[in-house]
Amino acid sequence: MSVKISHTADVQKFLEEASGLHNDAGDARTKALIHRILRDSVSIIEDLAVTPEEFWKAVNYLNVLGTRQEAGLVVAGLGLEHYLDLLMDAEDEQAGQSGGTPRTIEGPLYVAGAPLSQGEARLDDGVDQGVPLFMQGRVFNTVGEPLAGAVVDVWHANTGGSYSYFDSTQSDFNLRRRIVTDADGRYRFRSIVPSGYGCPPDGPTQHLLDQLGRHGQRPAHIHFFISAPDHRHLTTQINLDGDEYLHDDFAYATRDELIARITFSDDQKRASDYGVSGRFAEIEFDFTVQKTIEPLEQQRKTRVRALEC
Repeated sequence: MSVKISHTADVQKFLEEASGLHNDAGDARTKALIHRILRDSVSIIEDLAVTPEEFWKAVNYLNVLGTRQEAGLVVAGLGLEHYLDLLMDAEDEQAGQSGGTPRTIEGPLYVAGAPLSQGEARLDDGVDQGVPLFMQGRVFNTVGEPLAGAVVDVWHANTGGSYSYFDSTQSDFNLRRRIVTDADGRYRFRSIVPSGYGCPPDGPTQHLLDQLGRHGQRPAHIHFFISAPDHRHLTTQINLDGDEYLHDDFAYATRDELIARITFSDDQKRASDYGVSGRFAEIEFDFTVQKTIEPLEQQRKTRVRALEC
């Protein structure tokens, strides 16, 4: 029989002291969060009879996770980032806010400050000889009005499944651009068809997923921030149809409304019109954002991001 002492007055007082609740310094919100984390942690230790060996194994896992900079990956893999989307969806429903393109996870690989283009852009630097991709669409509000001057901030992986900045072999801001929509709310870009990818096989995220009997694969996808004055900021991504992992994304980011049809073509006349030869691909995808007068809702959520530190 396991011993349980967390309910005793002495232990409760000890947890309050460790959380800083008995002093007037520090930050009240941080104290409240740490107090709850400590209370829940000792309950887990007691309820599941966690051994000292298991405890220190978990501590070491956190050290390895930080060393490999995979904390953002593991929270996606455990569904916690998707849970935040579900929670915000529920809050919207309760507040009567509806309509527009669904949100989905940002992931950990955004880089701020990508080059800004008017109307259209080329994302790739021409080094990766992938299939040329031509994507276009429009940005609307929920009453169907096109939004001129909206910013489409786009980023995605190369054919090897890696992202510039985090992959030093790629040029700065490769496969990353910000595009300002034209008078008809339209954006266009040329890029390459991205590849899906998996967690590093020797990393702590995949090690944990192995213990859960789960894979760590993502389907091919393209990330977007969509922003416009007087409209809610949208964090989303499209997943490309036909991918093996389309409905089995380890990060739980796939939503039916965000599955984009990608069309491959060998039509050399159309290829010539695009300025390429050989096989190419096309995607058309529109985004719809909600109106708001709240300044905070017009901005992306605050978090530490590359080049924003």
